[in-house]
Amino acid sequence: MWHNVKMLKDWEFTVHARSMMLERGITEAWVFRTLSEPDRMEEQEDGTIHYLKRISENRGKVLRVVVNREVAPPRVVTQFFDRRERGAK
Repeated sequence: MWHNVKMLKDWEFTVHARSMMLERGITEAWVFRTLSEPDRMEEQEDGTIHYLKRISENRGKVLRVVVNREVAPPRVVTQFFDRRERGAK
């Protein structure tokens, strides 16, 4: 399974993913933590895996990191704080 992350450099980030990190104020540390220690993972029909992690430093919001696992190295497509996960534990 792809959640066994060693280092952030083992992942490729799309241009969109990098720009969304800046625009949304999402740190590399939060993305790395979400990939390496997800609270939950969801496999999608489109072949992506969604990694979800509650980020205590951001009022406990849930960070969703979308990864294309069908390429090597795995490619982070985007990430965002998922409003649908508000209040979910």
